[in-house]
Amino acid sequence: MAKLASKPVTRRAAVGAAFAFGAPFLIANNAHSAPAPGQKAPDFKATDLSGKAVSLADFKGKTVVLEWVNPGCPFVRKHYNGGNMPATQKDALAKGAVWLAISTTEREHPDWLSPSQLARWQAEKGSAPSATLLDEDGEIGRAYGARTTPHMYIVSPQGMLVYAGGIDSIPSARADDIARATNYIKQAMSEVAAGKPISVATSRPYGCSVKYKAA
Repeated sequence: MAKLASKPVTRRAAVGAAFAFGAPFLIANNAHSAPAPGQKAPDFKATDLSGKAVSLADFKGKTVVLEWVNPGCPFVRKHYNGGNMPATQKDALAKGAVWLAISTTEREHPDWLSPSQLARWQAEKGSAPSATLLDEDGEIGRAYGARTTPHMYIVSPQGMLVYAGGIDSIPSARADDIARATNYIKQAMSEVAAGKPISVATSRPYGCSVKYKAA
């Protein structure tokens, strides 16, 4: 079960995040406000696929990429079947980042996979995140305002959110669009590695809705 390790950010932060994404966050009851780039990233603790506890605080001093994942989503399959997401993971890891895939799909949804099933799917796709975390209660997803799979975030070594949005610039489920799109995660990681500010800090996330557990 995922646990938050920090206080919710303010209502003002939620309004700023909603404005940045061009739409309000429609979150279930007891939702946490969503932070916007430039604000502190909510800390959290969850178990990985092997049952080990992992927290964001474990990686203080490192850049951390968060990826919301659901293998049942055609937009997720778009980026995995052709190898785009695994290649993006490897690019980030090669630049010294930590990559945390997060599954917020609730247990009763048809898309839910057991830890062993999810691990097997990742292995088949050549996916190698630093860890895959289970967030079936939706605490982490709600804290970040995750709306889609995939929904991507980058956290700086200082624990600040520096990117939130889609993986790339073309919001479609067509694999042919990958080559024409700007991969915002690769671009951001290259800019970080070069000591430059991230040129695109927010974009509209696209994909399937996150399958949250009802409050």
